[in-house]
Amino acid sequence: MKAVGVHNSLPVVEPNALEDVDIPAPVASGRQLLVRVRAISVNPVDTKIRMTAGSRLDFPRILGWDCAGIVESVGEQSADFKPGDQVYYAGDVTQPGCNSQFHVIDERLVGKKPASLSFEDAAAMPLTTITAWEAMFERMGIPMDPETNKDRSILIIGGAGGVGSIAIQLAKKLAGLKVYATASRPQSEQWCREMGADAVLNHREELEDECKRNGIEGVDYILCLVGTAQYWRAMADIIRPQGKLCLIVDTESNQPVNINLFKPKSVAITWEFMFTRARFQTADMAEQGALLTRAAALFDQGELRHTRTEHYGDLSATNLLKAHAKLESGSMIGKLVLSVA
Repeated sequence: MKAVGVHNSLPVVEPNALEDVDIPAPVASGRQLLVRVRAISVNPVDTKIRMTAGSRLDFPRILGWDCAGIVESVGEQSADFKPGDQVYYAGDVTQPGCNSQFHVIDERLVGKKPASLSFEDAAAMPLTTITAWEAMFERMGIPMDPETNKDRSILIIGGAGGVGSIAIQLAKKLAGLKVYATASRPQSEQWCREMGADAVLNHREELEDECKRNGIEGVDYILCLVGTAQYWRAMADIIRPQGKLCLIVDTESNQPVNINLFKPKSVAITWEFMFTRARFQTADMAEQGALLTRAAALFDQGELRHTRTEHYGDLSATNLLKAHAKLESGSMIGKLVLSVA
């Protein structure tokens, strides 16, 4: 089958950083599904793994952890899907990715594709939806109850990116929180407002000053989707006593953070990594597929909207490398996708 892979970790400016390859098609076994891939999306994890995959690999590393497609066949222990089902999922970062014509995936990580979305629009949503959902409703334990949350608020740092775009919607529509997001350009500020943000702060300015300017006296929850160290002290100042903070980006080794800043307010600090369930084969792996199926219903009901903003043509090394370059530029709003023939 045709795929795009990595033989050598190279910067995005190198034309062979990604290569068109022809590899054997996988076969589903156990609880796996064999999916005919129809569309894929690209996330920062793709660019990071491209740069750390290694050199002179005998077999190419296939990237890609956002997929929408059609079930081609099922393993002998599969019980939840059948050939012909339309599905979407993010998958397992420890296994080959979906930048290929066919892909195998554990059915417990898979959801039924939103019927109202095209394959391209659906492919933009799994990884970011899972990340935002788990971060807010599982890691921070935010109730999905607007009445309970009527006086509560959340600050989403990095609101215009893929995770931020859906996090704003989930926080507003499902939790009923007052939602504040950060952005730095007129286009990204407008995007955050379209997603449902009540106020947008300029994260190039001091966040404490931006809060004061917008009449924000503190927030109950913070979801930080960018460099952890960059806003560490600001987050400690902004968060309310007994608040909750969720992080998704590693702290750089040369930028240590002082966790003691949060002690006086008894702030709970948690991490979200959406590949945890798949990586450790946790007993609740199926929660990820159930989450995606529940989200699909919300898309179909019009409660949530997809966040695809760009389409980079059909899957090829050339087009995928352009997509990686866009993500590495730091200017991405929403999500980008590629179709798969």
